[in-house]
Amino acid sequence: MAKVDVRQMAQRARAAARQLAVSSAEQRDGALRAIAAALESQRARILAANEADVRAGQEALARGELAAPLLKRLSLAGSKYASLRTMVDSVARQPDPLHVVQRAMELDTGLELYRVSVPIGVIGVIFESRPDALVQIASLCLKAGNAVLLKGGHEAAQSNAALAEVLQTATAGCAGIPAGWLGLLTSRDEVTDLLALDQEVDLIIPRGSNEFVRHIMQHTSIPVMGHADGICHVYVDRAADIDMAVRIIVDAKTQYVAVCNAAETLLVHQDVAAQFLAEAVPALRSKGVELRGDARAMALAPGQMQPATEQDWRTEYLDLILSVRVVDDLQQAIDHINTYGSHHTDAIVTADAAAAEAFLAGVDSASVMHNASTRFADGFRYGLGAEVGISTGRLHSRGPVGLEGLTSYKYVLRGHGQVVADYEGDRPRAYTHRPLPIPNGCGQHGRG
Repeated sequence: MAKVDVRQMAQRARAAARQLAVSSAEQRDGALRAIAAALESQRARILAANEADVRAGQEALARGELAAPLLKRLSLAGSKYASLRTMVDSVARQPDPLHVVQRAMELDTGLELYRVSVPIGVIGVIFESRPDALVQIASLCLKAGNAVLLKGGHEAAQSNAALAEVLQTATAGCAGIPAGWLGLLTSRDEVTDLLALDQEVDLIIPRGSNEFVRHIMQHTSIPVMGHADGICHVYVDRAADIDMAVRIIVDAKTQYVAVCNAAETLLVHQDVAAQFLAEAVPALRSKGVELRGDARAMALAPGQMQPATEQDWRTEYLDLILSVRVVDDLQQAIDHINTYGSHHTDAIVTADAAAAEAFLAGVDSASVMHNASTRFADGFRYGLGAEVGISTGRLHSRGPVGLEGLTSYKYVLRGHGQVVADYEGDRPRAYTHRPLPIPNGCGQHGRG
C-alpha cells in the first residue's frame, strides 16, 4: 500500500474543519443519517473485511504475535455490528454542541460579551484493534464539527479501510460536509509524520496500552488527551449488601473483560471479608476468573487464589484475572486506590451514606460510583451519545469524552462603537459587568 502524504491529508482536514465550523446542525445530522444508512446497506462488505481480519488475528494469536484481549475486541460479529447504527443514530439525536452560549455578560450598556462553543478543529485519533471505534470516533467528531485523522491497529486494517471508505462515500453528497473531513492513516511511519504536524493538528487522542499512550505523549508537541491505564477498583465496605456486592463485582470484572472500565482489583473491608468472599469467590471462579489475593484474602479462601504481588496492584489485566486485598477500613481502601489506581473509574458498595460520600469525595478518579458497576463508565451509558475515549487528566475534559469534550470556545463581543479610552483617564465610564440571561438554543449570539 502506497504511503500517505500525511501533511497533505492534514492540510485537507484543516480546510474541511473550517467549513464544518460554520456548518449547520441539520447538515451534520443529515450526514450522520447517511452514515447510518450506509452501514446498513454495506453490512456484508464490512463484515467480510472484518472476518478476514479476525482470521488473520487468530493466526497471529496462535503464533504469539497478538494478545487475546485485542483479538476479542477485533470482531464486529453479532450484536456489535447492529450497535454501530444505534450508536450513530444516538449521536445524531444529541443536541448540537456548537454555537452554544455558555456565559453572557454586559460590560456596559450596548457592550455585551458572550462565550460560545466552537469545534476544536483537526483531531488525530490513534487506536488499537477495535474497528467499531472508527465509526464511533468519526461520528462524534463530525457532529462536533471537527475533521478527524484516524489510525487504527494493523490487526484491523481491512475492517478500518472498508469502514472509512463507506463513511467517506456516504457523506460525499451531503450539503455542508466537505471532502477531507475524515482521513485514514495506515502505517506506523504515518503516525510518526502525524505527531510532527503541530501546525495542522490541534489535538491527539491515543487509545491503547500504557506503553502505547506514553509513547505518543513523549513524541509530539501536539496536546494529547486520553488515559494510559484502566486500573479500576470495586471496594466492598463493611456496610455493603453482600448479594449486591457479588453482582456488582461479577459484572465489573466479567461483563466484558477486555475494556478499560472493567474492574482489576477488589478491595474488601475486613469486617465482611469472610462472608463476602465465601459468596464472591465461587461466583467469580464460575466465570473463569483467576484470583490473586493478599495474605488475608488467601487465608479466607484457601486453595482458591494465587498470591498477589506488588505488581498486581499496578496491573491492567484486560483478562479474566482479579487481584483481591482485604483492607482495615474505608480510608485504607481510598489510599490504596489513590496509590495504585489510574484515576479512571472506582466504585464503593455500601449502605452507609457517610462512607459513600467520603469515598466519592476522597477517590481521585474521573468516575466514582456508589452501588454500581464500573462498567457504566461509558459515553453511551452516560447519555453522551458515544465517546471518543476516556480522559483521566484534569484539563479540558475528564471521564468519557463525548461531544462536549470535542469542543472549545471563543469569546464574542458585540458593541456599538465603544473604545477602551472611554473607560480610562480622568473621567472614565464605569463597567457594569452585569450577568445576562443565556439565550435559548443557538440564537443570534451563538455564531461569531
